[in-house]
Amino acid sequence: MYKISVMIVDDHPVFRQGLRRVLESEDDLDVVAEVADGIEALQLARQMVPNVMLLDINLPGMNGLQIARTL
Repeated sequence: MYKISVMIVDDHPVFRQGLRRVLESEDDLDVVAEVADGIEALQLARQMVPNVMLLDINLPGMNGLQIARTL
């Protein structure tokens, strides 16, 4: 079975954990990473190449719009 890889990028740990729990309850989704910093998210995305990135707009280092534009 093919799984969609998802990276969660948000600087609020409680929100990330809750979102991970919801997404992992789906059989076809695989949360491959949780990241709190924009620059780290960009570096990790280039290495892991997730199918989907859930990006917060306001992040330390680099915001979600800048990450999307760069990728």
